[in-house]
Amino acid sequence: MELGLDGKYALVVGGSSGIGLSAAAMLLNEGANVLLCSRNNDRLAEVSARLEAESGRQVPYCAADVTKADDVERLAAWVRQRVPALNCLIFSVGGSRRVPFEDLTDQDWLDNYEFNVLSAVRTVRTFLPQLKKAEGARVVIVGAASAKQPHEHQIVSNVHKAGLLALTRSLANEYAAHGILVNSVLPGRTLTRLWEERARQMAAARGVEPEDVIREFAQAIPLGRFGRPEEVAAMAVFLCSRHASYITGQSITVDGGLVRAIV
Repeated sequence: MELGLDGKYALVVGGSSGIGLSAAAMLLNEGANVLLCSRNNDRLAEVSARLEAESGRQVPYCAADVTKADDVERLAAWVRQRVPALNCLIFSVGGSRRVPFEDLTDQDWLDNYEFNVLSAVRTVRTFLPQLKKAEGARVVIVGAASAKQPHEHQIVSNVHKAGLLALTRSLANEYAAHGILVNSVLPGRTLTRLWEERARQMAAARGVEPEDVIREFAQAIPLGRFGRPEEVAAMAVFLCSRHASYITGQSITVDGGLVRAIV
């Protein structure tokens, strides 16, 4: 399927690993000009070199922490120097904490809000001028399926990921007049670096192998397995394509059937 992304300019925030990295590789394969951002400069350099070797195209990168306002402004200035407008913004940042509700402090709630919600708010707001310059710009926020079906002992993340659903719908309504389409992708249990590390920690605490933990958690998924980053990234890239021109304000789960809700 021709996605109509050839020559488009895309920024992937959180693009040095997992879903963001898979999305960047797919965008390059579709002919888009891709810029990368994440916090780790060394990892970005390694990933950029690999993507350039695979695609034969330049993949500029900028290390920035989007939980810091100054870093987001610096990132936006860096992007403005390189592209005339921004056609696609994929935001793949966030995380969770497996802590019982009674053990969470006010600071835990504030820190996680900054990480999961305010970072997205700040990034989209800062890049709006560049998105408005593009015809039919797209914003895709990678959230989590726990926004629709909360996970046990992840209450702080459950609450904030649910907030991203409201953010997605609100932004879509407010900026439809500018031709900017805003959607979210909600991955379920996906074999990213985050989940692999979580499995190692849980395995060490239980005295089992990480693969045993993965198999245990996979039992709750109707398809019987964890997702792959590229399976989630494919939806994010599709939402940036010309075929998604009438989709906005939606939060789409890519979870192997994990979420049992009707809507």
